[in-house]
Amino acid sequence: MPSLPQQQPGGALPVSAKIFLSLGAVSACASVVFSAAFAHLPVFAGGIPAMVQTALTQQQFHSLGLVLVGLAVERLGASRWLLASGGLMLTGLILFSFNLYARNVLGFDAFRAAVPWGGGAWITAWLFAAVGFVRR
Repeated sequence: MPSLPQQQPGGALPVSAKIFLSLGAVSACASVVFSAAFAHLPVFAGGIPAMVQTALTQQQFHSLGLVLVGLAVERLGASRWLLASGGLMLTGLILFSFNLYARNVLGFDAFRAAVPWGGGAWITAWLFAAVGFVRR
């Protein structure tokens, strides 16, 4: 039976696990705040556009993905695959969700071409997570 990774003294989490866990939780919190705020913004008086709903849904899902990666780092160790997965999930949040919010709420459209890169970052993040889960 394989042994579990040794915890740091005092039961402290690895720094990377703390980062992914805390950013995942903050991002999940922000998605709830954004959902509530968008429901009351005058710019969305006619309803929240489908692309903003998609951005919110993806933010919520990938926030949980960040938490999952943080837990995996704590349990399996900070492999390059898991660290890259967490970094790509964060990148996807910025390039996809926050980019769509900026476009629809603020009218800032300069980084429209980055949205597909955010989706690609998420796809790659999940693949890297899968490799990180099985390779130790």
